[in-house]
Amino acid sequence: MTKSGIGLLVLVLAMGIMNVHAQSPAQNTGTLVIVPGMGEVKHPNDEARVTFMVEEQDKDKAAAASRVNQKMKQGMEIVKKEDPGATLKTRGYYTYPVYPDDQQRPASRSNSKTGQPASWRVGQYLEVTTKNLNELPKTVAAAQRLLALNGLQFSLSEQTSKVLDQQGIEASYRNLTERVASIAKAMGRNVSDANFEAVDLEGSGAYAPQQDAYAAKAMRAAVADGVQVEEPSFEAGETTLRTRIVGKVRFK
Repeated sequence: MTKSGIGLLVLVLAMGIMNVHAQSPAQNTGTLVIVPGMGEVKHPNDEARVTFMVEEQDKDKAAAASRVNQKMKQGMEIVKKEDPGATLKTRGYYTYPVYPDDQQRPASRSNSKTGQPASWRVGQYLEVTTKNLNELPKTVAAAQRLLALNGLQFSLSEQTSKVLDQQGIEASYRNLTERVASIAKAMGRNVSDANFEAVDLEGSGAYAPQQDAYAAKAMRAAVADGVQVEEPSFEAGETTLRTRIVGKVRFK
Protein backbone atom coordinates (compact mmCIF):
# COMPACT_ATOMS: atom_id res chain seq x y z
CA MET A 1 0.00 0.00 0.00
CA THR A 2 1.27 3.49 -0.86
CA LYS A 3 1.89 6.18 1.68
CA SER A 4 -1.13 8.12 0.43
CA GLY A 5 -3.32 5.00 0.81
CA ILE A 6 -2.12 4.43 4.38
CA GLY A 7 -2.77 8.07 5.23
CA LEU A 8 -6.31 7.85 3.86
CA LEU A 9 -7.02 4.70 5.90
CA VAL A 10 -5.79 6.33 9.12
CA LEU A 11 -8.00 9.34 8.42
CA VAL A 12 -11.09 7.18 7.88
CA LEU A 13 -10.48 5.24 11.13
CA ALA A 14 -9.95 8.43 13.08
CA MET A 15 -13.20 9.89 11.77
CA GLY A 16 -15.03 6.70 12.72
CA ILE A 17 -13.72 6.83 16.28
CA MET A 18 -14.71 10.49 16.56
CA ASN A 19 -18.24 9.65 15.38
CA VAL A 20 -18.57 6.88 18.01
CA HIS A 21 -17.51 9.22 20.82
CA ALA A 22 -19.81 11.91 19.51
CA GLN A 23 -22.83 9.57 19.45
CA SER A 24 -22.29 7.82 22.82
CA PRO A 25 -23.40 10.72 25.07
CA ALA A 26 -26.54 11.15 22.98
CA GLN A 27 -27.52 7.52 23.59
CA ASN A 28 -27.35 7.93 27.37
CA THR A 29 -29.21 11.22 27.66
CA GLY A 30 -32.41 11.53 29.65
CA THR A 31 -33.50 10.31 33.06
CA LEU A 32 -33.10 6.65 34.02
CA VAL A 33 -35.75 5.30 36.41
CA ILE A 34 -35.88 1.82 37.98
CA VAL A 35 -39.53 0.87 38.47
CA PRO A 36 -40.77 -2.25 40.31
CA GLY A 37 -44.15 -3.78 39.57
CA MET A 38 -46.14 -6.43 41.42
CA GLY A 39 -48.87 -8.77 40.24
CA GLU A 40 -51.04 -10.88 42.53
CA VAL A 41 -53.44 -13.60 41.46
CA LYS A 42 -55.41 -16.10 43.55
CA HIS A 43 -56.91 -19.47 42.76
CA PRO A 44 -58.63 -22.17 44.84
CA ASN A 45 -56.40 -25.16 45.51
CA ASP A 46 -57.37 -28.03 43.24
CA GLU A 47 -55.03 -30.81 44.33
CA ALA A 48 -54.39 -32.68 47.57
CA ARG A 49 -51.45 -34.77 48.70
CA VAL A 50 -52.43 -37.21 51.43
CA THR A 51 -49.96 -39.32 53.38
CA PHE A 52 -51.11 -42.52 55.08
CA MET A 53 -49.04 -44.85 57.19
CA VAL A 54 -49.26 -48.29 58.76
CA GLU A 55 -47.11 -49.51 61.62
CA GLU A 56 -46.98 -52.80 63.49
CA GLN A 57 -44.94 -54.00 66.44
CA ASP A 58 -44.31 -57.64 67.32
CA LYS A 59 -41.69 -59.86 68.92
CA ASP A 60 -41.64 -61.73 65.63
CA LYS A 61 -40.19 -59.42 62.97
CA ALA A 62 -41.68 -61.48 60.16
CA ALA A 63 -45.15 -61.35 61.72
CA ALA A 64 -44.98 -57.55 62.04
CA ALA A 65 -43.78 -57.17 58.46
CA SER A 66 -46.48 -59.52 57.20
CA ARG A 67 -49.26 -57.49 58.85
CA VAL A 68 -47.83 -54.23 57.47
CA ASN A 69 -47.61 -55.67 53.97
CA GLN A 70 -51.16 -56.99 54.12
CA LYS A 71 -52.67 -53.77 55.49
CA MET A 72 -50.81 -51.62 52.99
CA LYS A 73 -51.98 -53.79 50.11
CA GLN A 74 -55.58 -53.69 51.32
CA GLY A 75 -55.35 -49.96 52.02
CA MET A 76 -54.11 -49.26 48.49
CA GLU A 77 -56.98 -51.30 47.06
CA ILE A 78 -59.44 -49.22 49.08
CA VAL A 79 -57.96 -45.93 47.85
CA LYS A 80 -57.94 -47.10 44.22
CA LYS A 81 -61.58 -48.18 44.52
CA GLU A 82 -62.70 -44.91 46.11
CA ASP A 83 -60.58 -42.68 43.84
CA PRO A 84 -59.54 -44.40 40.56
CA GLY A 85 -57.91 -41.22 39.26
CA ALA A 86 -55.54 -40.80 42.21
CA THR A 87 -51.79 -41.31 41.93
CA LEU A 88 -50.31 -43.62 44.56
CA LYS A 89 -46.70 -43.86 45.72
CA THR A 90 -45.33 -46.03 48.52
CA ARG A 91 -42.25 -44.87 50.42
CA GLY A 92 -40.39 -45.01 53.72
CA TYR A 93 -40.54 -48.71 54.50
CA TYR A 94 -38.72 -49.22 57.79
CA THR A 95 -37.83 -52.03 60.20
CA TYR A 96 -35.96 -51.50 63.45
CA PRO A 97 -35.61 -53.13 66.86
CA VAL A 98 -37.29 -51.90 70.02
CA TYR A 99 -35.43 -52.52 73.26
CA PRO A 100 -37.04 -52.85 76.70
CA ASP A 101 -36.24 -49.29 77.79
CA ASP A 102 -37.66 -47.93 74.49
CA GLN A 103 -41.15 -49.32 75.08
CA GLN A 104 -42.52 -46.13 76.66
CA ARG A 105 -40.69 -43.75 74.34
CA PRO A 106 -41.89 -42.27 71.04
CA ALA A 107 -40.91 -44.24 67.97
CA SER A 108 -37.26 -43.58 67.21
CA ARG A 109 -34.36 -45.50 65.78
CA SER A 110 -31.56 -46.46 68.11
CA ASN A 111 -28.36 -47.89 66.75
CA SER A 112 -26.41 -47.68 69.99
CA LYS A 113 -28.34 -50.42 71.80
CA THR A 114 -26.85 -53.82 72.43
CA GLY A 115 -28.42 -57.12 73.41
CA GLN A 116 -31.65 -58.74 72.29
CA PRO A 117 -34.54 -56.49 71.21
CA ALA A 118 -37.86 -56.86 72.98
CA SER A 119 -39.75 -56.52 69.71
CA TRP A 120 -39.59 -55.18 66.18
CA ARG A 121 -41.35 -52.15 64.73
CA VAL A 122 -42.22 -52.20 61.04
CA GLY A 123 -43.97 -49.52 59.02
CA GLN A 124 -44.57 -48.04 55.62
CA TYR A 125 -45.98 -44.81 54.12
CA LEU A 126 -48.40 -44.29 51.25
CA GLU A 127 -48.57 -40.99 49.40
CA VAL A 128 -51.77 -40.25 47.47
CA THR A 129 -52.10 -37.32 45.06
CA THR A 130 -55.60 -36.48 43.84
CA LYS A 131 -57.67 -33.75 42.22
CA ASN A 132 -60.95 -35.30 43.38
CA LEU A 133 -61.39 -33.00 46.37
CA ASN A 134 -65.15 -33.49 46.58
CA GLU A 135 -64.74 -37.17 47.38
CA LEU A 136 -61.59 -36.73 49.47
CA PRO A 137 -63.30 -37.01 52.90
CA LYS A 138 -64.98 -40.24 51.84
CA THR A 139 -61.72 -41.65 50.47
CA VAL A 140 -59.78 -40.78 53.61
CA ALA A 141 -62.43 -42.21 55.92
CA ALA A 142 -62.46 -45.48 53.96
CA ALA A 143 -58.67 -45.76 54.05
CA GLN A 144 -58.57 -45.00 57.79
CA ARG A 145 -60.20 -48.32 58.49
CA LEU A 146 -56.74 -49.82 57.94
CA LEU A 147 -54.27 -46.97 57.56
CA ALA A 148 -53.48 -43.96 59.74
CA LEU A 149 -53.66 -40.47 58.28
CA ASN A 150 -50.18 -38.99 58.64
CA GLY A 151 -50.49 -35.70 56.76
CA LEU A 152 -52.52 -33.67 54.28
CA GLN A 153 -51.49 -30.75 52.09
CA PHE A 154 -53.50 -28.76 49.55
CA SER A 155 -51.89 -27.02 46.58
CA LEU A 156 -52.34 -26.17 42.92
CA SER A 157 -52.07 -28.80 40.20
CA GLU A 158 -49.30 -28.43 37.62
CA GLN A 159 -51.72 -27.34 34.90
CA THR A 160 -53.35 -24.71 37.11
CA SER A 161 -49.94 -23.45 38.25
CA LYS A 162 -48.93 -22.77 34.63
CA VAL A 163 -52.12 -20.81 33.99
CA LEU A 164 -51.70 -18.86 37.21
CA ASP A 165 -48.07 -18.10 36.39
CA GLN A 166 -49.11 -16.60 33.06
CA GLN A 167 -51.78 -14.51 34.75
CA GLY A 168 -49.23 -13.35 37.32
CA ILE A 169 -46.82 -12.19 34.61
CA GLU A 170 -49.59 -10.28 32.84
CA ALA A 171 -50.74 -8.68 36.10
CA SER A 172 -47.21 -7.64 37.10
CA TYR A 173 -46.45 -6.13 33.69
CA ARG A 174 -49.77 -4.27 33.74
CA ASN A 175 -48.91 -2.87 37.17
CA LEU A 176 -45.47 -1.88 35.92
CA THR A 177 -46.83 0.11 32.97
CA GLU A 178 -49.39 1.80 35.24
CA ARG A 179 -46.62 2.89 37.60
CA VAL A 180 -44.52 4.19 34.73
CA ALA A 181 -47.51 6.31 33.65
CA SER A 182 -47.87 7.65 37.20
CA ILE A 183 -44.14 8.49 37.36
CA ALA A 184 -44.32 10.27 34.00
CA LYS A 185 -47.25 12.36 35.26
CA ALA A 186 -45.41 13.23 38.47
CA MET A 187 -42.37 14.31 36.45
CA GLY A 188 -44.49 16.40 34.11
CA ARG A 189 -43.51 14.20 31.19
CA ASN A 190 -45.45 12.29 28.57
CA VAL A 191 -45.71 8.53 28.73
CA SER A 192 -44.50 8.45 25.14
CA ASP A 193 -41.17 9.81 26.40
CA ALA A 194 -40.54 6.60 28.36
CA ASN A 195 -38.60 3.75 26.77
CA PHE A 196 -37.97 0.38 28.45
CA GLU A 197 -34.28 -0.47 28.33
CA ALA A 198 -34.69 -3.72 30.27
CA VAL A 199 -37.34 -5.75 32.08
CA ASP A 200 -36.33 -8.19 34.79
CA LEU A 201 -38.89 -10.81 35.78
CA GLU A 202 -37.76 -12.12 39.16
CA GLY A 203 -38.67 -15.49 40.66
CA SER A 204 -38.87 -14.15 44.20
CA GLY A 205 -42.64 -14.06 44.11
CA ALA A 206 -43.13 -17.79 43.72
CA TYR A 207 -45.89 -19.04 45.94
CA ALA A 208 -45.28 -21.46 48.77
CA PRO A 209 -47.72 -24.37 48.94
CA GLN A 210 -50.02 -24.01 51.91
CA GLN A 211 -49.19 -26.46 54.63
CA ASP A 212 -51.54 -25.24 57.33
CA ALA A 213 -54.67 -26.73 55.77
CA TYR A 214 -54.07 -29.94 57.65
CA ALA A 215 -50.87 -31.52 58.84
CA ALA A 216 -50.18 -34.13 61.46
CA LYS A 217 -47.02 -35.78 62.70
CA ALA A 218 -46.67 -39.51 63.18
CA MET A 219 -50.33 -40.12 63.99
CA ARG A 220 -51.31 -43.59 65.03
CA ALA A 221 -54.53 -45.36 64.10
CA ALA A 222 -57.05 -44.72 66.87
CA VAL A 223 -59.60 -47.34 65.80
CA ALA A 224 -59.59 -51.08 65.51
CA ASP A 225 -59.08 -52.60 62.08
CA GLY A 226 -62.22 -52.68 59.97
CA VAL A 227 -64.22 -50.27 62.17
CA GLN A 228 -66.25 -47.69 60.25
CA VAL A 229 -64.70 -44.20 60.42
CA GLU A 230 -66.71 -41.00 60.19
CA GLU A 231 -65.72 -38.75 57.30
CA PRO A 232 -63.32 -35.93 58.28
CA SER A 233 -63.91 -32.31 57.25
CA PHE A 234 -61.45 -30.54 54.97
CA GLU A 235 -61.21 -27.05 53.47
CA ALA A 236 -58.84 -26.82 50.51
CA GLY A 237 -58.34 -23.03 50.75
CA GLU A 238 -56.58 -21.08 48.00
CA THR A 239 -53.09 -20.20 46.83
CA THR A 240 -51.87 -16.67 46.18
CA LEU A 241 -49.17 -16.17 43.56
CA ARG A 242 -47.18 -12.93 43.69
CA THR A 243 -45.00 -12.08 40.70
CA ARG A 244 -42.45 -9.26 40.87
CA ILE A 245 -41.12 -7.44 37.83
CA VAL A 246 -38.56 -4.64 37.59
CA GLY A 247 -38.34 -2.27 34.65
CA LYS A 248 -35.42 -0.08 33.63
CA VAL A 249 -37.04 2.97 32.02
CA ARG A 250 -35.34 5.95 30.42
CA PHE A 251 -37.27 9.18 29.87
CA LYS A 252 -36.15 11.23 26.88
